[in-house]
Amino acid sequence: MNADSDYSPAKIYKTLRTQALKITAAQVGANDGAYGILKETGYPETVVSLLALSDGTASFYFSNGGGIIGAGKKERPAVAARSLVAFAAHNLAHLEPALDTPLPRPGHIRFYVLTSEGVVTADAREQDLGENRHVLSPFYHAAQELITEIRTSDEA
Repeated sequence: MNADSDYSPAKIYKTLRTQALKITAAQVGANDGAYGILKETGYPETVVSLLALSDGTASFYFSNGGGIIGAGKKERPAVAARSLVAFAAHNLAHLEPALDTPLPRPGHIRFYVLTSEGVVTADAREQDLGENRHVLSPFYHAAQELITEIRTSDEA
């Protein structure tokens, strides 16, 4: 999936990722604009993906298998997912059309935003995003809030 890494994604991950990137606005009841995000974090041996949709769907999964599917059935992750997608809509000027959909390199974050005009993307170093040295740092931190809500609700 990415020439810059040695990832060997599990079959279920490949399926979930492909499905996520092909979700349509109609499937989530959206009319226009941004309706979903897929935030992917590259680690040396795996990719961690976060899916958020405007209908409150929230899932968190790993390229080597496993994850938390359907976290948006709980109120706090659903609210955080909707909030993240709304936040994504305000960051579209910083993304470009996705001509392909590679996995992020280790140490990088790749955002894919699903819009009525097509999928747009951006890639940045995780450290730059986390330390507020990138224009998309607020978007990154909003995604981290959703991850926290998913983990907290899963532990409850």
